[in-house]
Amino acid sequence: MKTNLFLCLAFVLGFGFSQAQNLPANPSPGKCYVKCITKDEFKTVEETIEVYPAYTTLEVIPATYKTVEERVLIKEATKKFVYVPATYETVEVPYVQKAARTDLSINPATFGSNSKNYESYPATSGWQYKETVCDSPNKEDCVVACFVEYPAQYSDITYTTLTKDATTSSKSIPEVRTTYKKRVIKTPARMDEVEIPAEYSTITRQIVDTEATTRSVTIPAKYKTYTRTVLAKKGGITTWEEVDCGLLDANVLPIFYELGSARITPASKKIIDDTLLPLLNSKPVSIELMSHTDSRGNDDFNMSLSQQRANSVVNYLVSKGISRNRLTARGYGETRLVNRCANGVECSETEHQKNRRTEFRIIQ
Repeated sequence: MKTNLFLCLAFVLGFGFSQAQNLPANPSPGKCYVKCITKDEFKTVEETIEVYPAYTTLEVIPATYKTVEERVLIKEATKKFVYVPATYETVEVPYVQKAARTDLSINPATFGSNSKNYESYPATSGWQYKETVCDSPNKEDCVVACFVEYPAQYSDITYTTLTKDATTSSKSIPEVRTTYKKRVIKTPARMDEVEIPAEYSTITRQIVDTEATTRSVTIPAKYKTYTRTVLAKKGGITTWEEVDCGLLDANVLPIFYELGSARITPASKKIIDDTLLPLLNSKPVSIELMSHTDSRGNDDFNMSLSQQRANSVVNYLVSKGISRNRLTARGYGETRLVNRCANGVECSETEHQKNRRTEFRIIQ
């Protein structure tokens, strides 16, 4: 939520303005009031959109094999004759050495892109007041009100779309065949028979243990959160706030800096916390911060250093949540000395220290 901003005009209520119109009802004698016209109030909303779609990836788990042993006959039993032995011939016997299988391949998902136009800041309007030069003793007669409109702002957001999800393609791998040799009887033995036992051998072959499969993994969608500003409350309400009359003049803040530096010391931060923060948090007012140096040193350097020190106070207040639009920083260098200690005048350290000051006053 953005900090509410107020456009305020300060009026000192005195005898000369007692007959002016639209002043606070039942004012107290000797009191000062600030006239405030509320501005539009805005709020920041978050919107989450999908910038990358969810999709599926596939992983192939290949087929597995196991090896088996098989006892095969490589020579048949026969009979042998003493005088006419049997004769043999060799033949090849086919067998499947490796079984057929099916391989899978991945066709990955494909993507496209698209864009969408979002309103990042709404159209707004409001009153702005300007003071003109006129002969009337009443300052309200010299104020001009202007109604200003600001157009909405837009921005494009690009996001990815899923064109086609991932798929698989299959390919058949044929079996591997081979042969082993076998001797068979061509002519049997004659005459005396002698038994010749059969001969065996052990062969190994691979068979499919588990078929090839796929495993799917779902990749979640990606989202991104965008922030945009919308009008929460229309401004334009006039209110009066009572303020201390002394705050309309320059008030010295007892804060100090390191020599030749604009860095605020921890002790000075506490003084700001105790003095300015309660005022800015309790009243919808704007203030001016004025920093000064003594006459010693280069005039241009003193002017730059004083501006940096005033900026340091503003930056510190912004870090505490105060809107920068309510703060004005001005460095005056050595142009506003409060005593006789100008260039070339010999003064004590105490006299110079009176000129090294930071002041604030309500300006709106």
